[in-house]
Amino acid sequence: MAELTVTHRYPFAAEKVFDAWLDPKIASRFLFTAPGGEIVRCDIDARPGGRFTIVDRREDMGGDVVHVGEYLEIDRPRRLVFTFAVPQFDAADTTVALTFAADGDSCVVTLHHTGVSEEWAKSTVEGWTMILAGLDASLG
Repeated sequence: MAELTVTHRYPFAAEKVFDAWLDPKIASRFLFTAPGGEIVRCDIDARPGGRFTIVDRREDMGGDVVHVGEYLEIDRPRRLVFTFAVPQFDAADTTVALTFAADGDSCVVTLHHTGVSEEWAKSTVEGWTMILAGLDASLG
């Protein structure tokens, strides 16, 4: 299993960036979206033990891609940890841990994803890189 790390700097306060991950209105603009896709469902129960379901409609993949997980840790605005799975591609739960480090009026987000199968490692890094950049555009 692979362990992946992706980092992105934002010109926004850590609180604003952190909150975007748990706000369905904002999350539906960047989280698990793909080029040509459209988020058609974004359910977020933002509490430890709460779950999320985000559905991206992708015509190029023949329909809906469902992303699910459970929040394990919510420590605003420093740390967010959740399980993550895309059952139609791999039923195994993986773990995503985000740290939000304030840097003046900006912040640096480091995403650490563990338990990723080797076959999905490269595309997972590409996906998270795109998602983190999409968050930047969603907040701008």
